Amino acid sequence: MSDGTNMADMFSKMVDMQKKMTEAQDALAAQTVSAEAGGGMVKVTANGQQRITSISIEKEVIDPEDAELLEDLVMAGVNKALEEASNVAKQEMAKSAGSFLPPGMDLSRFGM
Repeated sequence: MSDGTNMADMFSKMVDMQKKMTEAQDALAAQTVSAEAGGGMVKVTANGQQRITSISIEKEVIDPEDAELLEDLVMAGVNKALEEASNVAKQEMAKSAGSFLPPGMDLSRFGM
């Protein structure tokens, strides 16, 4: 009957892992990262769930004659913030999953 015990133990570990992952996702929503573009003229903040939470634009960079510059700065800031948020999310999820994985298992091929 050790198979039943192993299955019950495995199921319990899966439930625990799911709970830790949910907790990690909730924690990510509360974490924020910021990125700048144009020497700080555009600042973008994102949370750990890779959602943009704010964009700040210095008035000096707003030029109706050069909308393309502003568009480029906003895009660069957003991309930087999302990249940082993605890194934070990967670290947090790997940390949460790490206690359930065999030592040395690399999660990078799974996007973690």
